[in-house]
Amino acid sequence: MQLPLFLLMFGAASVLMLVPAIHGGVIRELATARAFLYSAVLGILLFVMIALAHAGRAPRHGTLGPLMSLFAAFTVLPAYLAVPFHEGLGTTSFLNAYIEMVSSFTTTGATLFDMPGRLNDTLHLWRAQVGWMGGLLMWIAASAILAPLNLGGFEVTARAEPGRYDERNLRYQHPEGRARLVKVTKALVPIYIGLTLLLWILLIAGGDRSLVALCHAMSVMATSGISPVGGVSGAGSGISGEMVMALFMLFALSRMTFSTDTVTSESGGLRNDPEFRIGIALVLGVPLILFLRHFLGAFDIGEQDRLISAWQALWGSVFTVLSFLTTTGFASSHWDTAQNWSGLATPGMILMGLALIGGGVATTAGGVKLLRVFALYQAGLREMEKLVHPSSVSGSTTLGRRVLKGGAFIAWVFFMLFAISLALVTTVLAGLGVAFEDAMTMAVAALSTTGPLLVWAGDAPIRLQELGPAAKSVFAAAMVLGRLETLAIIALLSPGLWRS
Repeated sequence: MQLPLFLLMFGAASVLMLVPAIHGGVIRELATARAFLYSAVLGILLFVMIALAHAGRAPRHGTLGPLMSLFAAFTVLPAYLAVPFHEGLGTTSFLNAYIEMVSSFTTTGATLFDMPGRLNDTLHLWRAQVGWMGGLLMWIAASAILAPLNLGGFEVTARAEPGRYDERNLRYQHPEGRARLVKVTKALVPIYIGLTLLLWILLIAGGDRSLVALCHAMSVMATSGISPVGGVSGAGSGISGEMVMALFMLFALSRMTFSTDTVTSESGGLRNDPEFRIGIALVLGVPLILFLRHFLGAFDIGEQDRLISAWQALWGSVFTVLSFLTTTGFASSHWDTAQNWSGLATPGMILMGLALIGGGVATTAGGVKLLRVFALYQAGLREMEKLVHPSSVSGSTTLGRRVLKGGAFIAWVFFMLFAISLALVTTVLAGLGVAFEDAMTMAVAALSTTGPLLVWAGDAPIRLQELGPAAKSVFAAAMVLGRLETLAIIALLSPGLWRS
């Protein structure tokens, strides 16, 4: 039976609601457990009835089908995910619950409940689980939906136009890509689950409580930054836990760290992968600059001999830079040490810049993506070479020549669309009464899917619950735009796709 992709996602979400239902029963949060159990049973019954009614029908949406299903997953499905959350909490509006689920499912991680004690452990588990599901969806969709359509960053290295199939690649022409979707799901789901379980066990061994370790493990794999204790500073694993999480954050720098199913695998291995190399350069370079600034600032007050403080400042910078570059948004427990060691103020612009750059293509990270940054960098170098030697011929690799031929232009177009989206969201939020600085931070956080920027980018945290319904709705729409990206939204509006 060939069921619509959105219906399959709805059914999977219904089954996974049984996890917090069982957890709530075990810890005796019976009201919350019942909310999840009833929602799960209702969802499973609806799924079965619609599946039976759909028997014998084949999906007939052509190219638009998978992309429309992905768009519906980030806009419609959170309304269903919010039902047990709203009923289990009982002290918030459904709009707040819906926005919380949109934030979690898009792996943004911005929360309207900045006091962790307001939510019980089961609700914290559900937030982290929804973010984890959203991350898994992006892992699968990147290769099964976005790559064949040359979207999501793949347009930089593709031969065809964004939103179009490559006519020379006939294996993508299967109706709705169902065969490819099944193949990718079978390949990636065990890897995703296995890495999450491994990180969970390592964090428990480091001293974290089981629930905290599980939520942090799911949040790192999904780059959602969701925490039941307000961040890694509230966990018990300390610096050893941060080191383990930093190791797993590397999976968000390049898809080649866990898969070779995309065109970026032509770069010649992880050591030669431009995304991974640029990411590592930023993770090492930015903290080194901050550390030198800290060291010079501390020289006059005799702090330079305190090696422990120096190590804590350096590690706090490395972990936080890696976390915000991958759009996870966890700040190190020594991030305050990294700032206070020399009296440096909160470097919000640095964190926002890292989040805007983002992680690798086809990973759970958001932002502009490292591959597009690489394309613009390569084009800049080539233009400077031509200024010196106008008749020179590029000696780039196959991947490099493809990037220079059209990838840099597409990357620049995307960057401009991203900048326009940023300006538009900022203007709309400011027009709705949000302070301009806060509006800018909210726009960057939403479009880069880095919700913790609301806490760490400014002098004072931005409280979403104090905003009006209109501002909250704009923020939710910006999160969906940031997760799907502007080119995918434009592709959905293309008359050519609708005619096909």
